[in-house]
Amino acid sequence: MRLSLAAAALATGAAGMLQPASASTSTPLPDMASVGRVVQAPAAWSLGATGHGVDVALIDTGVTPVPGLNGPNKLVYGPDLSFDSQDPNSAYWDGYGHGTALAGIIAGNDGTADGYKGIAPEARLVSVKVGASTGAADVSQMIAGIDWVTQHAHDDGMNIRVLNLSLGTNSVQPYQLDPLAHAAEQAWKHGIVVVVAVGNDGRNVRTVADPATDPYLLAVGAEDPNGTINRDDDTVAPFSQHGTDRRHADLVAPGTYVMGLLSPGSVLANANPGAVFNNRFLRGSGTSQAAAIVSGVVADVLSARPGLSPDQVKALLTNTATDISSSNENFVGSGLVQAAAAVRNRVPGGSDQSFPAALGTGSLEQARGDNHVSLGGVALTGEQDIFGQAWSSGVASAENTASAWNGGVFNGSTWSGSTWSGSTWSGSTWSGSTWSGSTWSGSTWSGSTWSGSTWSGSTWSGSTWSGSTWSGSTWSGDVWMGATWT
Repeated sequence: MRLSLAAAALATGAAGMLQPASASTSTPLPDMASVGRVVQAPAAWSLGATGHGVDVALIDTGVTPVPGLNGPNKLVYGPDLSFDSQDPNSAYWDGYGHGTALAGIIAGNDGTADGYKGIAPEARLVSVKVGASTGAADVSQMIAGIDWVTQHAHDDGMNIRVLNLSLGTNSVQPYQLDPLAHAAEQAWKHGIVVVVAVGNDGRNVRTVADPATDPYLLAVGAEDPNGTINRDDDTVAPFSQHGTDRRHADLVAPGTYVMGLLSPGSVLANANPGAVFNNRFLRGSGTSQAAAIVSGVVADVLSARPGLSPDQVKALLTNTATDISSSNENFVGSGLVQAAAAVRNRVPGGSDQSFPAALGTGSLEQARGDNHVSLGGVALTGEQDIFGQAWSSGVASAENTASAWNGGVFNGSTWSGSTWSGSTWSGSTWSGSTWSGSTWSGSTWSGSTWSGSTWSGSTWSGSTWSGSTWSGSTWSGDVWMGATWT
């Protein structure tokens, strides 16, 4: 998703995926309950597929524990790998507003019959924060987050079976070489269903974002329900990237005007007051939201059928998806995801995938795409991570055995602590030493001012954004919709 930034001196850099506010003009569904009905979520719940016992890792901008996400055993904080991590006032929580919105869509639950429910209301969320309150992040942070999830998926008390990546880059190197694609593929091969957004530059780009380029993963595009539960009038959202005959969305889910949960005072909320409803919800559009819906569906399926492999889950979802108006497979893949059908149906024969394996031996710089985060006027470029540490080929090798992290050390630098702060996972946060050493620019992170290039080719309600872009990794949630725009 390309996330919009409201102020000028914010760090970022990413391939242009932000769409103008006019990108989606259809009638919105009134609430999250209606969106759930489009993908058969209530029918799946009636079959016992509620997400119970399944942990969904969300690599994003953090999660604020608002109502719907603050229930017992609902939200666990993994490491904060973002540039906010050294400030106790901003660590872990979502100052940007994107992660909290997606968390609600995936697994929000008010615990009442008529209250807000995400697609998998009894799933648990594991938040791994890589995006700062400004939206800034580098692809090396994304890779570190994926590797952490892969390595810690089944620590005591945890059962991470789903990983949501509503972000990507415009890397042009083949997935077999790309370090980001390799990290995500290894998560898949270690038993985690990796759900990725295809990106939101559908009017200009005919490829999917990295790591959706990797054919093993479950790539999700956005469709528009056009204000009804019935699929007969559904269309492909114009911003959803189409892909090619070789690689495109595997399926689609609703991605227009989806009602997520609000992180109060966040950048998105303040920049887009028309997208805020009842001081509790943030309505947005993009393949971010579509990916979050599919992550919830996967959690539902796995709660009822825990023995399924990632390949089997993908085969079930793609074989039970239903057609919408577009017949072009490059736009919609197998069609609209259907949760209850995936719970009920048999796994298709020959579901094991056998694509050429990703090696991860390519360029970290190429994986960043067009834009770069900068600190003190110095851009982060080349084959080095956020600490200026040379990117090691040993990372890819260690990913193959789920051992890229050594305690709190990743790629030769101390990124985070090595132990959890509590005796159990529930309610605990990753606690440890602060980041040490110097950055590529010669100064440390804490208190630094980030800067980056402006959003490229994007407008918002008729005004050009003058600010910074996402850093190396673009978010897949394209616009934040409201009744009016000012």
